Amino acid sequence: MKNPETIPDLDLLETVLSYNFRDRALLERAITHRSWAHEKVPPGDERQARKLHNESLEFLGDSVLGLVVSNYLCNSYPAGTEGELSRMKHRLVSAPTLAEASQGLKLGEFLRFGRGEEKSGGRQKNALLADVFEAITGAIFLDGGLEAATQFICRALRAELETADPLSAAKADYKTMLQEKLQAERRTAPRYVVIETLGPPHQRIFHVEVSWDSGSICGSGHSIKTAEAAAARAALEVMTELAEEIIEAATERNLGAELDHRKQRI
Repeated sequence: MKNPETIPDLDLLETVLSYNFRDRALLERAITHRSWAHEKVPPGDERQARKLHNESLEFLGDSVLGLVVSNYLCNSYPAGTEGELSRMKHRLVSAPTLAEASQGLKLGEFLRFGRGEEKSGGRQKNALLADVFEAITGAIFLDGGLEAATQFICRALRAELETADPLSAAKADYKTMLQEKLQAERRTAPRYVVIETLGPPHQRIFHVEVSWDSGSICGSGHSIKTAEAAAARAALEVMTELAEEIIEAATERNLGAELDHRKQRI
């Protein structure tokens, strides 16, 4: 476990990011979690704590990231529909994608946490890894402008950007696929309900039930969002299996009728 008082190696971090800050205070703030900030200010001094931690940079970075990815997709897929572009963007800026990029850059090793968050394994939490990616994006934007932020995002997400395509994005977005399938069949929209939550706060497992006009099924995950996606995927699989069974039964009936007809002719 790292010592919360240890100053991260900012020279090494700049090498990892392939970007040198003119204002290093922005970089320090970008890697500072609110738990560290609250240990450095008087109890209840939220205003001073906000000046130290990275949440406002995270907010800014989220918007910059959305702009850069949207621009990339529009240039790469000029004939893409709004739905296709939205699904690809949603996947590229999602927490799992950003957390994976953070892991690739080993950003967790540079984060400044308070003692409590450090003990609970904050460096391995996907949500916090995604947050620091956004915060660093925001810091680079403030320090070097949109071009610098664009270069960082395109380097860090290169593999994901190069492999993005409408089909794979649609397959990954199970909730959207389920919604569109039911809408196309003029059926009521699916409903998601959290039915059970298990595990300690830092290792929650959520169980979500999705229901529609003719059935229901459950899914689980470490967040409500991933549990809903798992439930939607399971629902689509059930619907596909049912459709295949109906087609198979219909085919057998048609073959049987054809055989009966031929026998009568003989």
